[in-house]
Amino acid sequence: MKLTPGKLAGMKAVSNEHGVIAAAAMDQRGSLQKSLAKEKGSAVSDEMMEEFKILVSEVLTPHASAILLDPEWGLPASKRRAKNAGLLLAYEKTGYDKTGPGRLGDLLNHWSVRRLKEAGADCLKILLYYTPFDPKDVNDQKHAWVERLGDECRANDIPFFLEFVTYEEGVDEKGFDFAKKKPKAVLESMREFTKDRYGVDVMKVEVPINMKFVEGTKSYKGEKAYSKQEAMKLFREAAAVATKPFIYLSAGVSNSEFTESLELAAESGVKFNGVLCGRATWKEGIPIYAKHGADAFRKWLQNEGVKNINNVNDRLKAATSWHSIYGVEPALAHV
Repeated sequence: MKLTPGKLAGMKAVSNEHGVIAAAAMDQRGSLQKSLAKEKGSAVSDEMMEEFKILVSEVLTPHASAILLDPEWGLPASKRRAKNAGLLLAYEKTGYDKTGPGRLGDLLNHWSVRRLKEAGADCLKILLYYTPFDPKDVNDQKHAWVERLGDECRANDIPFFLEFVTYEEGVDEKGFDFAKKKPKAVLESMREFTKDRYGVDVMKVEVPINMKFVEGTKSYKGEKAYSKQEAMKLFREAAAVATKPFIYLSAGVSNSEFTESLELAAESGVKFNGVLCGRATWKEGIPIYAKHGADAFRKWLQNEGVKNINNVNDRLKAATSWHSIYGVEPALAHV
């Protein structure tokens, strides 16, 4: 598979010198607003949302290959990122449609791929709630939606990052029952969206297990859904269906749990191509910012935030370059 010039340039812009994507994520909107308001005890202004994102961008991007932001509150932060860091912009509205089944997504009203590219995006990101267990009609709508997005990114010659998050209505997605179903949900999602028809250049995927239920890990909470060997096998099985590069998302877990899951992926021999890691680096700073303000949050980021992102970066020594998947010669990767 060869990349077009624009897609190749975008991929290089968000990768480190080893062809690994070591990106920070700061495109949280609704969830961030709620968390800040809860800690602050009052409404959160647009200025606060922008300031929070600016601080994360300024302090963490010197340690990242890129940052993912949203065009609603994240554009000021995009201007304050380190020179070494590329920019991914989110194209979907926060949350999903709650009026019907299937957690259908929607696009931002005032944005298009062309406009996001004009705003400085090197790559485009879309979040899709997806499960292979949904009715065929629901998933057919989602497939068509992703096909349209893939075509829009092709037309604008910009890389398309698809993030899919598995779910099940009426079930605790952090609980034991879903932990048993998650591996198949992740594997089948990867099998579907790795198909060329969708035009996805990088899949942003969940780790296929829940570390809290893997016996013999530090994250283990006492209820076993899988042994360590079974978990490693599930990592390998999900990775085996991918024909496109894939990177892991942190899905709101703690820094220690996310880094342990990356260690397990490495131990499994999985050829993952990096991470897009958000809350595992900065979410513990939310109460600091809400209660003590920008200066205190900046100090926290400079200490704990940088430590968190470096913990993740250390685990990326096991990640694999995407260059070989797209037939890019290492010598040409930095041209």
